[in-house]
Amino acid sequence: MPGGVSASVEGAVLSVKGPKGTLSMPMIDDIDYGIEDGRIVVKPANETKRARSFWGMHRTLVQNLVTGVTDGFTKVLEITGVGYRAAAQGKTLKLQLGYSHDVNYAIPDGIEVKTPDATTIEISGIDRQQVGQVAAEIRRWRKPEPYKGKGIKYRGEYIFRKEGKKK
Repeated sequence: MPGGVSASVEGAVLSVKGPKGTLSMPMIDDIDYGIEDGRIVVKPANETKRARSFWGMHRTLVQNLVTGVTDGFTKVLEITGVGYRAAAQGKTLKLQLGYSHDVNYAIPDGIEVKTPDATTIEISGIDRQQVGQVAAEIRRWRKPEPYKGKGIKYRGEYIFRKEGKKK
C-alpha cells in the first residue's frame, strides 16, 4: 500500500482509507484476506476451483480500492455529430443529442463530471465500477453509429465504419 493509505478488516468487510476517501468491499469465505507489513494479502482459503477462480478477481478488486483512494479513476467520453454537445451544470449533465428535447442526466454522489469543451465529458471518482457505470449510462443515450460515426464514444475507442449503399 502506498503511504497515507490504511486498511482494516471488520467482520466480513475490507475497508481502505486514503487521501481521496474511504472504500469498502464485502469479503467472501473462499478467500483469506490479511494485512501484513503494509500490504494487503489476498490468497485462496482452500484448493477448490471456486476459490482459485475468485482469487485473481478479488486481488484486482482490492487493487482497485487502493488505486481509487489514492489516484481515483477517470473516463473520457467524446461526442461527435453536428449540434451534439454537453454541459455540466451542478449535479446535472445537460446533453443535446439530436432529440426533440434535451437529456438531463442526474450525476450520482461520489462522481464528478467536467465538460472542458462542448464535445468532451470527463467522468471521475474513486469507485471504478461506479465511474464505468455512469460512463456507460451516458453513452447509452446515443451510441456511435457505423456510417458517419455520430454519437458518444469513449476516448480511444475505434468505431468500425461501414460503406454506405451504392447506386
